[in-house]
Amino acid sequence: MISVLQRVSQARVEVDGQAVGRIGPGLLVLVCAEQGDTEAEADRLLAKVLKLRIFADDAGKMNRSVQDLDGQGACGGLLIVSQFTLAADTRSGNRPGFSQAAAPAEGERLYDHFVTRARAAHPQVATGRFGADMQVHLVNDGPVTIPLRIAPAGGD
Repeated sequence: MISVLQRVSQARVEVDGQAVGRIGPGLLVLVCAEQGDTEAEADRLLAKVLKLRIFADDAGKMNRSVQDLDGQGACGGLLIVSQFTLAADTRSGNRPGFSQAAAPAEGERLYDHFVTRARAAHPQVATGRFGADMQVHLVNDGPVTIPLRIAPAGGD
């Protein structure tokens, strides 16, 4: 699975002009399932997202995770948005190919699994809408943007 994390001071996602998910400080998590991905990759990706230390501690060092923010009286939110274009293959030509992305039904199943597990593990989770034309609004804090790729069979 592929993900891009953006540390945000706030973010929201809209569908047809209506906000369907929003958070204050936390992480915007763009997620893409690739062919061959399973629940195991989704679970490993979520564990990494929740534990990645990209928030400042009292000394200003990146030593806190989104979960650590919750213990500091400021719940760090997760806004999880599906984005199959993360699987873009741009090696040849000028038009990206998406053949490595999971089929839509499988991508949605793995996205739903990721969201369900995130909601079980974290107190504040908002989402976009799988397959919808979404507008994502964010204030990137830092800016801090981290790409993550979890390969099948422990190959990350």
